[in-house]
Amino acid sequence: MDDAGARAFAAARAMVGAAFRPQGCDPATGLDCVGLVWAAYAAAGRRLVRPVGYPLRGWARARIEAALVEAGFCAVVDAARVGDVVLIVHPARQYHLGLLGSETLIHAHAGLRRVVEAPLDALARAAVRWRLSNGE
Repeated sequence: MDDAGARAFAAARAMVGAAFRPQGCDPATGLDCVGLVWAAYAAAGRRLVRPVGYPLRGWARARIEAALVEAGFCAVVDAARVGDVVLIVHPARQYHLGLLGSETLIHAHAGLRRVVEAPLDALARAAVRWRLSNGE
């Protein structure tokens, strides 16, 4: 079976160290968390409809979930897979996306100003996971 999630995770791993840039969707010029996920899937051969004009903070969860659905993702509750997208909820309605590995998370870290790979923490482990809905 073709596994776009695993390919997207490998592509995201190659983007570790890329600069953070709000609304960024190109690893050469900078990425935010949305841009990282969409760029990783594009590098894995899956061009997805990407949301535009979203704020760094204060975006409604329903709009984020609608954007994930429009791109072809569905929420999953089965065992985590490499390449699943996590929707992490931080205080003050700040939402964050990242790509799951077996024991790590790759995400665009605004505070560190770059894409990083970090060990999974409690927030990432408890986050709602999203996967491409075509069975991959």
